[in-house]
Amino acid sequence: MNLISSLLSNLNYGTILFLMLLESTVVPVPSEFVVTPAAYHAAGGNLDVFLVILFATIGADLGASINYLVAYYVGRPVIYRFANSKWGKMCLLNQEKVEKSEKYFDDHGIVATLTGRLIPGIRHLISIPAGLAKMNYWKFLLYTTIGAGVWHSILAALGWYLHAIVPEEQLNDKISEYAEYIKMIIIAIVILAIAYFAIRHLLKRKKQ
Repeated sequence: MNLISSLLSNLNYGTILFLMLLESTVVPVPSEFVVTPAAYHAAGGNLDVFLVILFATIGADLGASINYLVAYYVGRPVIYRFANSKWGKMCLLNQEKVEKSEKYFDDHGIVATLTGRLIPGIRHLISIPAGLAKMNYWKFLLYTTIGAGVWHSILAALGWYLHAIVPEEQLNDKISEYAEYIKMIIIAIVILAIAYFAIRHLLKRKKQ
């Protein structure tokens, strides 16, 4: 955790990529305290906001791919054993959380890989049921990239906005305060995405 704290206080493109890689595996790194401050500094001219989003998304893709490949090759029993182990608990993981992500994936199909990237508590685990279901990797990567890109764009927009109204020493408090607004935006996006894919699926079946 000292390493993570050190990286959070020295944000650059490399640390952004690495922290988002960790966040997309099972390490509890809150992306809102990585991408939002990075975009805040980008608004001050220290970083490029588009590169912040790009490197954050590449990191998320790499971390999600690790989860996917582990789940694909080791299977459910080993995943559950790790989730219930001491190491799993250190990562704030348990079997119930993995089962919750599986249920979300089962309920929404492969589109869950996209929408699940936007939901706290599901976001970093949704790649596990995708791997267990042996979803096509390139389709998984495409949906993961879109979902992660949207999520990081929302966080970056918040950081850019906060730069104009909040001094840096108050930034983390403001991020926590705006978390509820972020959740509402995410819920709206997820509902719209699910509705879009559901309508498209129905129209496709109707044509057939």
